[in-house]
Amino acid sequence: MNILASIQTTAAFSPAALRLDAEAETQRIVAALRDQVLHRLRRRGVVVGLSGGIDSSVTAALCAAAFGPKRVLALYMPEQDSDPDSLRLGQLVAQKLELPAVTEDIAGILAASGCYARRDDAIRSVIPEFGAGWTSKVVLDPEMRARGYNLSSLVVRSPEGAEQRRRLPLEAYLAIIAAANMKQRTRKQLEYYHADRLNYAVAGTPNRLEYDQGFFVKNGDGAADFKPIAHLYKTQVYQLAEHLGIPEEIRQRPPTTDTWSMPQSQEEFYFSVDHASMDLCLYALENGVPAQDAASASGLTVAEVEAVWKDIAAKRKVAAYLHSPPLTVEPA
Repeated sequence: MNILASIQTTAAFSPAALRLDAEAETQRIVAALRDQVLHRLRRRGVVVGLSGGIDSSVTAALCAAAFGPKRVLALYMPEQDSDPDSLRLGQLVAQKLELPAVTEDIAGILAASGCYARRDDAIRSVIPEFGAGWTSKVVLDPEMRARGYNLSSLVVRSPEGAEQRRRLPLEAYLAIIAAANMKQRTRKQLEYYHADRLNYAVAGTPNRLEYDQGFFVKNGDGAADFKPIAHLYKTQVYQLAEHLGIPEEIRQRPPTTDTWSMPQSQEEFYFSVDHASMDLCLYALENGVPAQDAASASGLTVAEVEAVWKDIAAKRKVAAYLHSPPLTVEPA
C-alpha cells in the first residue's frame, strides 16, 4: 500500500510529494504493530526509549494507540553529557500519553566501563590540554563537505569559553566514536532488561533517512524487535506528530544527536543538508526525479543535489554493514 497521499509527476515535483494521509497511515501502522508484537513476536507490550526527540515521541504515541498506554513502558536514560531538555521533553510526552516510565541514569555505567575516560584520552591525543570542565563535539568539516568529502573535525571548548577546532586523524576519530557508541549500546542493554522482565518487545525509533543512511549504532540504537517508522521520511514523521498531538515544543525542536557535551545538530555530525532537503533528495533519487526538479523543490542547486546523491550512495555502503546480520559459513 502506498503511504503517500498522491504521487506527483516529475514536472510538478514539490514537497507535496511527501504529504501523508496521517489518519490512514496511523491506522495502518497501528494494525501492523498489533500483528507484529502480539502475534508474531508474542509479547505483551513494548518498551520505548524516550529521548525528547520527534522520532521516539511518535513511536511512543503509535505504540500507545496500538496497545494502550499501560502496556508501553517509557525509559529515560540520561547521562552526564545529555541536554537536560531531553529528559524534560521525554517526560512531557510520557505524561501526555499517560505512559508508565522508569528513569535509568546511565552515567555510572558509562564511567565504570571507561566510556568517558576512553573518549577523553582520544581527544587528548589531538588536543593535549583537554581536561575537566571542557566540552566537545565531532562535526563534519564544512569546507571539505562542500567539496564532496566527509571529513570530521573535533571542536572543544575550555571552561573559560575558548574554542578550538582540529581535523581528526583517523585513529583518534575512530576511538572517539567507539567510546560515544557505548552510550547507545548501554541504553539498548537496559531497554532489553526491562523488556525481558515484562515479556515486552523493544521498539526501534529510526526514520527512513536514518535507516537508509546508517545513522545508528550497530547493536545500539540500531537494535530492536520492530521499527514502526523506518519507512517514513523525517518530514512525514513530523506530519504524524502533529496528527498524534505530540507537544509543539517537541515538534519545533531542531533534531539533535544529544550525544556530545556541546550542542550539535544532525547536519553538523552526519547529514549533508537539513532533513527536509534530504527527504526530497532521497525521494527524488528513489523515484527517478531529475536533479533539476529536485533542486527546484528543495531550494538547492543542481550541483548540490548531485552532491547529496553522491553522499547518499556513499553512506548506503556504510549502512550495508550496519544492517547486516552475523555471518555464518553456511545457512544454519
